[in-house]
Amino acid sequence: MRGVILAAGQGQRLRPNTDELPKTLLPVTDDETILDTIVRGLVAVGITDLAITIGHAADKIREHAPSLESRYGATVTLVDNDHPEWNNAYSLWTAREHYADGAILVNGDTVHPHSIELNLLTAAQTSRQLLLALDDHKTLTDEAMKVRIGEKGVELIHKQQPTEAAAGEYIGVSLIPAAVAADLTKALEATFNRDRTLYYEDAYQLLAEADQIGTVSTGPVDWTEVDDHTDWALAKTIAKGL
Repeated sequence: MRGVILAAGQGQRLRPNTDELPKTLLPVTDDETILDTIVRGLVAVGITDLAITIGHAADKIREHAPSLESRYGATVTLVDNDHPEWNNAYSLWTAREHYADGAILVNGDTVHPHSIELNLLTAAQTSRQLLLALDDHKTLTDEAMKVRIGEKGVELIHKQQPTEAAAGEYIGVSLIPAAVAADLTKALEATFNRDRTLYYEDAYQLLAEADQIGTVSTGPVDWTEVDDHTDWALAKTIAKGL
């Protein structure tokens, strides 16, 4: 089982801090970035072979990678995304060789406890579906990546659906089993070829329609996706407890 971290995006809502820096390298403690907390969490659950997609300000992550390896005991492979201006369906597709045998996928802007990865790994022992970490405790907002669940698993994963119909929010951490990897690659390619602005969750939706997506509860934990400066401030508070 590998770890795949998506860190190629431009982080436009965090400018000017991300003009020359990937948002995954924004500091959240005195000595750790968002990316550091992700790598530390993956290593804590035994995942040390990591692939990180890079695009915007890629050289900054290249410079930081040796520190990740020496500090946390990880092996880091950098995957170049030649179109960071496209959305993350393409970014995940560039890492297709790295999730082919199974991987935990983490969005590079998500600050969360490693109990979430542990829950996914435990659930994967009895499930062949691609598993989403689902926050089914918090109050949903219009901006949340909302998930609706049916009898066979996820029916709909999309921001634009009624909050009252959704079971929770996908937090940007998921487990891709080897059995689903080839289908995911095809779905990602179909997705970004249809529209380069689409998310990898749009490819996940194609798998959901084939009953290939399930969920695992995060439990009542603190986490945040860092999209703007308010999120970044929250991330700093959460990171103190990780």
